[in-house]
Amino acid sequence: MLKSICMGMFFQLDYHLDIKTAKRSILDGFRKTDESLLQESSEGGWQDGATAVCVWVLGQKVFVANVGDAKAVLARSTVTDGSQNHSDGVQALKAIVLTREHKPIFPQERSRIQKAGGFVSSDGRLQGRLEVSRAFGDRQLKKVGVTATPDIYSFDLTDRVHFIILGCDGLWGVFGPSDAVDFVRKLLNEGLPVTSISRRLVREAVRERRCKDNCTAIVIVFKRN
Repeated sequence: MLKSICMGMFFQLDYHLDIKTAKRSILDGFRKTDESLLQESSEGGWQDGATAVCVWVLGQKVFVANVGDAKAVLARSTVTDGSQNHSDGVQALKAIVLTREHKPIFPQERSRIQKAGGFVSSDGRLQGRLEVSRAFGDRQLKKVGVTATPDIYSFDLTDRVHFIILGCDGLWGVFGPSDAVDFVRKLLNEGLPVTSISRRLVREAVRERRCKDNCTAIVIVFKRN
């Protein structure tokens, strides 16, 4: 039985890298990670795979890359002067989903799978087994369309950008994007450190909201000028 796990990563890159070089480096890093996992799984005789969502900061540019159903959600203020606030006096934040899930049922992914000789079953699984169409590992399904090539997104780091939440599908199965942003914003306003907020987010998902899947979360707060 295939088991899918989630990885989240955050990196501060050398700001001297240009945008094209940064994107090539990200693609190369995902490729090498996949190759390493495939080699280890072959030597160990196991078939597991992993989804991933990663963030890199390159000067004032932020890059987000993902494979599978792990997601990144950005908290960004709707205005720059602080005039639009919640009733508690804290500036209103908008939740923006930065990533696209890679599911076999989506037309672009289904087409690629079918061209590779694979199929999508009636319950939306690749070969009737895997719920995602891109992942690290999953060695037996690479020949039928599973790839570790990520989608890469980028945006400028401005004063409107507050924080990013990285989470695997277990987290987002019980938290909506706006719900998660409000939960983190409230704890930040209470003065909790980021590491504690990440743990509280997972604890809320598992203990209070009864998440039954893998549940991983990383909160990245950007320093304000």
